[in-house]
Amino acid sequence: MKLKHLIAVIGLSFAASAHAADMKELRVGMDPTYEPFEYKAPDGKLVGFEVDLANALCAEMKMHCVFVPSAWDGIIPSLMAKKYDVILSSMSMTDERKKAVAFTDRYYKTPARIVVKRGSGIDGSVASLKGKKIGVIKGSTQETYANKVYGSAGATVIGYDTTQDSYLDMTSGRLDALVADIVEVRSGLLNKPQGKDYQMLDRDLVDPQVFGGGVGGALRKQDTQLKDQLNLAIKAIRANGTYQKIADKYFDFDIYGK
Repeated sequence: MKLKHLIAVIGLSFAASAHAADMKELRVGMDPTYEPFEYKAPDGKLVGFEVDLANALCAEMKMHCVFVPSAWDGIIPSLMAKKYDVILSSMSMTDERKKAVAFTDRYYKTPARIVVKRGSGIDGSVASLKGKKIGVIKGSTQETYANKVYGSAGATVIGYDTTQDSYLDMTSGRLDALVADIVEVRSGLLNKPQGKDYQMLDRDLVDPQVFGGGVGGALRKQDTQLKDQLNLAIKAIRANGTYQKIADKYFDFDIYGK
């Protein structure tokens, strides 16, 4: 490599590092339709577990969080287009996604389950869902799992832009089942009056290749210093009790997982 070119490369690398170190504002991409993780309160304010978590991480890094709403099916392309710096929006760390983005350390882990109407006779087996309509969120790990296991065996898997749309079709009788994150579906449907006739089947859906190793923050692969900063901040708030204080506000179980 020529010296002039080498100096230019070193200069660019130094500039990128300096930029990461000097960041005062962290733009956080979120799909605000995923209660209790991130959603809009009646007054329009963005609230939820990951909103509080993001603010705690920003405080630890001495930055100011700016939240940028994004539809789920375009959330990674918008990251690549530099509309924000990190995605903190319940994104499972799968091998497929790791081809496109880098992930921070895990900050929570919850399983997915099937939700059906009480008395439907659906027990979660492939046979019981053959010919049935299953609702999922577009681009989610639940969609991947449902297509892989049930769609290939004769079920119709229908993707939705938001959980609210899938719940509306479920309670209106247009769906026979949902494949959903247990925390979100409890908060968003089952614990509400419209969810009284529905139940979550007592079996976690397991597939490490599909569901990955929990949820982490997604970044552009070149943003290595920001990733390191976020990892240090995650460790710090776990150690000083801030993480647990936030988690206790929303959950009555260990959301961090094993």
